[in-house]
Amino acid sequence: MSMERREFLKSGASLGLAIAVGARPAWAAQPKGARVQLIRHATLVVHYGGRTLLVDPMLSDPGAMPPITNSPNPRPNPLVPLPIPAEKCLADIDAVLVTHTHPDHWDPAAVKLVPKDAPLFIQPPDAGRMAEQGFTAARAIDTSTTWNGITIARTGGQHGRGAVGKRLAPVSGFVLKGTGAPTIYIAGDTVWCPDVESALGAHRPDVIIVNAGAAQFLEGGPITMDAADVLQVCRAAPKARVIAVHMEAINHCVLTRAALREAVSRSPQKATVSIPADGEVLTLS
Repeated sequence: MSMERREFLKSGASLGLAIAVGARPAWAAQPKGARVQLIRHATLVVHYGGRTLLVDPMLSDPGAMPPITNSPNPRPNPLVPLPIPAEKCLADIDAVLVTHTHPDHWDPAAVKLVPKDAPLFIQPPDAGRMAEQGFTAARAIDTSTTWNGITIARTGGQHGRGAVGKRLAPVSGFVLKGTGAPTIYIAGDTVWCPDVESALGAHRPDVIIVNAGAAQFLEGGPITMDAADVLQVCRAAPKARVIAVHMEAINHCVLTRAALREAVSRSPQKATVSIPADGEVLTLS
């Protein structure tokens, strides 16, 4: 493992307090209809197929984790508070999707607060890490799996270009498919690349959630989507709704919502892009 990836994975300090989270009975399914709530950064609550999934939980208090090393704007992370308490983020959750275990997607607070027996869907390279952390129901997805009538397919990605992207690999995305529900592609930490283009062609999603923010180190260029990448996704999938998240919460994300909104406003694709605020709920069907 490279020094850069090791330092990125080590960035963060634990909240220190656990919260007892009540589990919802398996039979108590949510009403039909798909919707997504942006909690903060890449943390989402997705209501889909009568189930509720938590995506990439980063649940730390502001400033609980150090800045990402060798990156712009060196301030302690997260930069902003959760819009709702952490225990409410975890309430009624049926499963957790973790695209990768960088601390802005799976932080010490999540390790402490997510119940150890919660169903976790992860990429295969993270299986050992989850076992070491005591999670007993983590399921590594190689290509796809079916869970409670929902097909969850794993996609690839490129966490930056050139040497930086190779050092930060591997990362994954997930595609959710359910009968009578829109197909949702959660792209994860990736720039526009052949993996993303291939996922769009293979799955033809109705909704695409992209991690924007143009996150970067002091050298090497963006490691998540910048405005040009977001617009490229729109052009490649002109009928899809694109939801841009992963902004204004971690010190090395330099693309703001306002700047992305301005770039989108000058594009023919502007009607297809949503840029939610923290805590905002978007109805998908």
